[in-house]
Amino acid sequence: MFSRVNAHVKAVDGVSFTIEPGETVGLVGESGCGKSTLGRAIVKLVKPTEGSIVFENRDIAHLSGSTLRAVRRGLQMIFQDPIGSLDPRMTVEEAVGEAIDIHKLADNSLARRKRIRELLKAVGLNEAYAERYPHEFSGGQRQRIGIARALAVEPKLIVCDEPVSALDVSVQAQIINLLQDLQQERNLAYLFIAHDLAVVNHISRRVIVMYLGKIVEMGTAKNVVGEPKHPYTQALISAVPVVDPDSKRQRIILGGDVPSPIHPPSGCPFHPRCPIAQEQCRVDIPPLREIVAGHWAACHFAK
Repeated sequence: MFSRVNAHVKAVDGVSFTIEPGETVGLVGESGCGKSTLGRAIVKLVKPTEGSIVFENRDIAHLSGSTLRAVRRGLQMIFQDPIGSLDPRMTVEEAVGEAIDIHKLADNSLARRKRIRELLKAVGLNEAYAERYPHEFSGGQRQRIGIARALAVEPKLIVCDEPVSALDVSVQAQIINLLQDLQQERNLAYLFIAHDLAVVNHISRRVIVMYLGKIVEMGTAKNVVGEPKHPYTQALISAVPVVDPDSKRQRIILGGDVPSPIHPPSGCPFHPRCPIAQEQCRVDIPPLREIVAGHWAACHFAK
């Protein structure tokens, strides 16, 4: 009542893209660029102040209550922290079965129990684990439980919010392979959020690069990773470790820090750190334009 608004933060600003059935779209960028906020907005864990979220030809941005609950069956999320996303007081059966109960997907307790066991088997867990609690599992096993919980309602789209960043490298490969197998079996669509371009390139058909709440580059994984047009994407790719010791690729070091979203820079949001910035970049916001067929970049000098 006695507080006043000092400033507004646009965590996600003017972002627009599509995800087709059965497709994986990768979303990359530095911490604080708005990736997780965008993913949470898509599944309505964060309410957008403006714009639309169209799922199966229906704008769900302003739905609430039972109407939103019915739509949410088609939209699920896998979280970054597998232990933080699981209630420590609930067994695996209770955690996975909660969504089944809410959406009334089992006729009786026997059918419910059978469905939970099938889901655990689908993600590579022993059926006997249903009676255990989250603290009894490793990080990779907890993430498999999170995947089983997301699959419980047979969704069409799953937002994967850095699902492997908290796991060991060997476990990361297992989870990524599991997600790909489940996608082929169930025709799932993924929005795969990560900061590791190597992982995104492996799993995604298309890649979106965000910086300070905006899309700066978008296209097929082959084009964005192989022939990046935006200076920020080029810098991200140069930071990916290379196995070949004879590689002549040079590391691009960006100066300064990511600007505050409360006081974003004028013109292009990347210009304070951009190695090719000119006067126009300080004044004009570059539009996201199609540089070559299917490859978009928000840079005045991209070609």
